[in-house]
Amino acid sequence: MIPENVDVVVVGGGQAGIAMSEHLGAHGISHVVLERSRIAERWRSERWDSLVANGPAWHDRFPGMEFTTHDPDEFVPKEAVADYFEAYASKIGAPVRCGVEVTRVRKVEGKSGFEVETSEGTLQAGHVVAATGPFQVPVIPNLIPPDAAVTQIHSAAYRNPSQLPEGAVMVVGAGSSGAQIAEELMAAGRKVYLSVGPHDRTPRSYRGRDFVWWLGVLGKWDLQTPAPGTEHVTVAISGANGGQTVDFRRFAASGITLVGRTSAYEDGVLRFSDDLRRNIERGDRNYLSVLDEADAYVARHGLDFPPDPAARDLRPDPDCLTNPIRELDLAGAGISSVIWATGFTLDYGWLQVDAFDENGQPDHRRGVSTEPGVYFLGLPWLSRRGSSFIWGVWHDARFIADQIAIQLAYAAYRPASEST
Repeated sequence: MIPENVDVVVVGGGQAGIAMSEHLGAHGISHVVLERSRIAERWRSERWDSLVANGPAWHDRFPGMEFTTHDPDEFVPKEAVADYFEAYASKIGAPVRCGVEVTRVRKVEGKSGFEVETSEGTLQAGHVVAATGPFQVPVIPNLIPPDAAVTQIHSAAYRNPSQLPEGAVMVVGAGSSGAQIAEELMAAGRKVYLSVGPHDRTPRSYRGRDFVWWLGVLGKWDLQTPAPGTEHVTVAISGANGGQTVDFRRFAASGITLVGRTSAYEDGVLRFSDDLRRNIERGDRNYLSVLDEADAYVARHGLDFPPDPAARDLRPDPDCLTNPIRELDLAGAGISSVIWATGFTLDYGWLQVDAFDENGQPDHRRGVSTEPGVYFLGLPWLSRRGSSFIWGVWHDARFIADQIAIQLAYAAYRPASEST
């Protein structure tokens, strides 16, 4: 039974909600975590079958518990990640209510606090934390009409190659999801076309250390939100197949045909921007810059790390890069499926408070919104680069819990004159 009145309602029982619960519990703050399905449900049912974490087990976890089922340097499969969060919730005694959907949150007129309407009834809360994360509504560009003679799905609906009809596949988007799905389809014997937009890419490992370690010692996890318009540059990184550097030239050598950013569709023909070389070279520059910074770090600290000159060897330009395809007849190319690995948008229609900017985006500083008592957690760049990662969301949750505790302390204060 959902309590009628709590200090905090946390909406969402994924990694953000569980982290929030731990820190609220440490402060002794009454709260409930409302999850419309199961704990960490998106890891279980909204990702492809072979997905693994993008960071090794020693890194992609909460500080309070290690993965017991996998070695520290392994990339943990998605089901085991979801199991981890369930076990963590049990470990900390998180008051999670599964199967409860929040349908509306609004301010209580004439006094502080919020009315939280759910599928199981209504409760009152002094504070609300929106911990639903960034992967809320899949985005499919309005290019290919739904009635076109081609199967279209978002990467959130992709599970494995066998679910797709026979034929070639166009994967649109070359971030972590698109790159991994394209490589899996190619390994399954499909002819694959991959539409590559602007991106950064990094080495999976270098000189005996994983990429996540290098970002840590180089201070890159702590980078604060950059200038507007540059917050969400996609990064091609993968833990698949034991962890490999995403190398689009290697993809092309393996048989994947690279094309530029998908820009238009007409009468069965997809058209692509003339930006493939620019996008690939941008990724290369980012990749090489990480190697440069890593080498400088090794030299500065006098570390005896093994040299790795082969990491700087870039493969020759494939034909699809020197002679880029600008348009493609889908039927003529035998393409029967298009997978849109084009990201997600946010949906806070249930959160009916003044916590959003003129573009409908959460208006906050480090998760503390412009609406007193409302907080956001789990979003990219909430406070820094690591905010949407497992360990990063844990630290952001601690900050937000501290802010809530401060506000509760002010609310509880009574002058000495009132107590006599």
